[in-house]
Amino acid sequence: MHIKVKVKTGAKKERCTSIASDVLSVEVKEKPERNMANRRVREIVAKRLSVPLSSVRLIRGHHSPSKIFHISS
Repeated sequence: MHIKVKVKTGAKKERCTSIASDVLSVEVKEKPERNMANRRVREIVAKRLSVPLSSVRLIRGHHSPSKIFHISS
């Protein structure tokens, strides 16, 4: 399964909201440096979908605010 995620970095509060069934909007405190924001977004997506962290893999959008994650079951 694939999940599209729109990311905002440098937010004051972390938030995860659902836009559609397969689209999430995530705000994280981390800056987009040294892959810190991508790691935190991955953790938030795993927690939101109640899957282990190892099941969530970033497949597109490493340097973009629009990302696609693959969720393996």
